[in-house]
Amino acid sequence: MALISFLAFEFPITNPILKFLIILIIILLTPILLNRVKIPHILGLIIAGAIVGPNGFNLLLRDSGIILSGTAGLLYIMFLAGLDIDMAEFKKNRSKSVFFGLLTFIIPMTLGTLSSIYLLKLSIPSSILVASMYASHTLIAYPILSSMGVHKIKAVNITVGGTVITDTLALLVLAIIVGMEKGEVNLLFWLKLALSICVFFIITMFVFPLIAKWFLNRYADGVSRYIFVIAIVFLAAFLAESAGIEGIIGAFLGGALNRLIVKDSTLFNRIEFVGNAIFIPFFLISVGMLVDYSAFFQDFETIKVALIMSIVATLSKFLAAWITQKSLNFSKDERRLIFGLSNAQAAATLAAVLVGFNTIIGETSSGQPIRLLDETILNGTIVMILITCTIATFSAQKGARNISGLQSGTLKE
Repeated sequence: MALISFLAFEFPITNPILKFLIILIIILLTPILLNRVKIPHILGLIIAGAIVGPNGFNLLLRDSGIILSGTAGLLYIMFLAGLDIDMAEFKKNRSKSVFFGLLTFIIPMTLGTLSSIYLLKLSIPSSILVASMYASHTLIAYPILSSMGVHKIKAVNITVGGTVITDTLALLVLAIIVGMEKGEVNLLFWLKLALSICVFFIITMFVFPLIAKWFLNRYADGVSRYIFVIAIVFLAAFLAESAGIEGIIGAFLGGALNRLIVKDSTLFNRIEFVGNAIFIPFFLISVGMLVDYSAFFQDFETIKVALIMSIVATLSKFLAAWITQKSLNFSKDERRLIFGLSNAQAAATLAAVLVGFNTIIGETSSGQPIRLLDETILNGTIVMILITCTIATFSAQKGARNISGLQSGTLKE
């Protein structure tokens, strides 16, 4: 009887020890199993999240614990990207980063707005908001490039720099559209936004490095150093949100501490190890938990919306990568890296669709709320996240493998 009682689990599982154990088993086994069939483990973790999540077998809920750990993982991805940037190389290529950043913002905004108006039949404010979701992207494929040793090449440096530009612009569009719908956009709105962003950049780029230099020179304890750095990252993310932009921008700029954190040092290795082993997998699993497969079988409109959104997002990001390749004389594999890094929709996209879904702009005659983005767009966005992350990881992996082979002399271009 005791054994039967022990095995009689209720789903979803609420026991915190068992929940953590299941997630650890997923993180452990996914790379081992998928390496045999050449599927990127990043994609595998997203799929695993969909399987065990509330829309799959309902083993686990996407509760506050999962969301907290996933948010930490997302900030970790952006922080590691900032930490790996060669600032001298970044300054040398900043005009190219601006070029790519504007391309990968303008093209999705244009195609996204037009397709949303004429194909999805959305209002102009809703169409602009959906287009801003296409314009933003998340560096989900970055850990692949890092593990294969191609994360320091010029194409990656330019793409990471461009990510900050397009994500910042996309999130500003989000803030403006929501503010307009709420009637909050006026002169005071613009002055407050401009001032808060300026203060945020000054603090993260100048004040934080001074504080970090003092702390790291004064305290040699490894644990204290690690906790201090992570606290700075989360503080930067919080200040970014307070300034009216997304926390991922703050986490990325927290990478400005790279001038104080020596590569291959104990502190650097500890930061990279904990992120790749725990926090980043948590984020990928939490993204997978959002996928609702049943939407495909319940409503044809969701399939149509998901396909249109996925095609427009992927096409616009590919065009931006292709124009960048041709303009800057990059190879096809470097284009694959640019496209792979910039095609994945996750963090800012998810933030935008949830804000749009939760923004009530009126109500029907029966008292039902009219949302800026309805449930069909929400479900379509979740499917788009899965599709774009899949395409992005395969593209980045192929480009990285070819470039890595060229560097070792095992492949011919």
